[in-house]
Parts: sequence; C-alpha cells; structure tokens
Amino acid sequence: MNGANPKADWYFEKEEQWKDEIAELRKIVLDCGLTEELKWGCPCYTHGQGNIVLIHVFKTYCALLFFKGALLQDGKQILIQQTANVQSARQARFTSVREVTGKAAVLKKYIYEAIAVEEAGLKVALKKTEDYPVPEEFQQALQEHAGLKTAFEALTPGRQKAYLFYFAQAKQAKTRMARIEKYLPLILAGKGLND
Repeated sequence: MNGANPKADWYFEKEEQWKDEIAELRKIVLDCGLTEELKWGCPCYTHGQGNIVLIHVFKTYCALLFFKGALLQDGKQILIQQTANVQSARQARFTSVREVTGKAAVLKKYIYEAIAVEEAGLKVALKKTEDYPVPEEFQQALQEHAGLKTAFEALTPGRQKAYLFYFAQAKQAKTRMARIEKYLPLILAGKGLND
C-alpha cells in the first residue's frame, strides 16, 4: 500500500471486528497523500507538522476522526461531535465496508478540506478557563485554603480546565468535595489531574 507505515501495520492486523472497514479507511486516507504515523496507539495521518485525521475503533463502530472537524463545511452531515465537551474534533462513523466505500468521495473531499484548513493555519476557538463553571465547593476551598488560589492560577490553562471539568462532573456535593480534597495536594504541588 503506497505510503503505508510498517509501524502502523500492527493496528490493522490486530483488529478483528472492524478489520475490513479500517483497511478501507486506510486506503482512502493514504490516497490523499498524507503521512501515516502511529500516535496515541492509533494510525494518525499528518500533513507537514499538523495532525489531519486518525482512524480508531469502538465497540459499535469505527471512525475517521478529523482533528479540526469543527472548521470543516459538513455539507453531507456525516461528522459527529463525540460529546458536548469535545471542542475541535469530529468523527465520521462507520459500521460496514459498504458505508465506507459509499462515502469514499466525500471523505476525500473532507480530507482535502482539512489539509487546506491546516495549511491556512486556522485554529478552533477553544473555551477559555473562565468559560468553565467553578463549582461552589471549589470556590469555597479557594477561599479557605491558604495558597490554593495562587497555586491554581499558576497551573497551565489546560490543567485548570481539567480540574474544573472533573470537579463539576460530579452530581452530588459530597462527591465534588471528595474530589477537591483528594486533588488539593496535587494542585498545591503545581501538578495536573493526570500528572
């Protein structure tokens, strides 16, 4: 296969449920002249230094993920936002080879548009830290614990967002409090949620 990276072969060989579908997606993507790499354990296709698309599998479907899918014109309405919290990426999902081959021309059009978006240097306007709700329990902790506010503000915006999102996800106040108490030492140490 022209442009295939042997390092990514294992991904296509190990897959059982969506083997034929992802093989077809691979052909389509490589036909667009992208460079195949292995990132995050998945075949990732790049142009220059930018990530364009990624092939990944789930229990009920396989997908072609467009990293800056939110910027694409989705005239055929095939792109899906995985969750409400995903800001940039969009997926084209498939459950059969027939679906993949039936949308091959559309996928190529979208891939070429994604390349153009990357070449133009366009960026998705991501939510800022202040756009995330600050749970009442965390507001209280910021006031009560000396140095917590300074330590939190010293974190990178991504780490701040991760904490705010994680704390706010809990439905019950006691769960929010437990999460905040558990991660106070990490915040004070200048570390992120997953450090």
